[in-house]
Amino acid sequence: MSTSHTYRVIVRGVWDGLTDASRSALLAEVDAHGLAGMKFTEEGSLTYDAVLKHFSYRYVVVSDSADGEEMAGVIAEDRAETSLRALGHGFRDLRSTVTDMDTMKINRKGR
Repeated sequence: MSTSHTYRVIVRGVWDGLTDASRSALLAEVDAHGLAGMKFTEEGSLTYDAVLKHFSYRYVVVSDSADGEEMAGVIAEDRAETSLRALGHGFRDLRSTVTDMDTMKINRKGR
């Protein structure tokens, strides 16, 4: 019997071929997608700045532990692609960093 694990995944990418409409839409919402908006959620949290060069999504992915971190990264990248295509924004070079929250060691300071 396999158990599920919770993964935190950061998907990074580069904006590519943005139309004038995409640029305008992204810049109109840039304040809502800054550092304060960095949260790990199942829906994904998109962050970028006014330069419109790089972006990142932060996801929580719950997946079968037997599938491992690689599958969690694939799932998150697929979610990011789907979201960006639905928004109509051009992108390239997606890559992900995955942390398995169930195996992460927490070092607590002694009292």
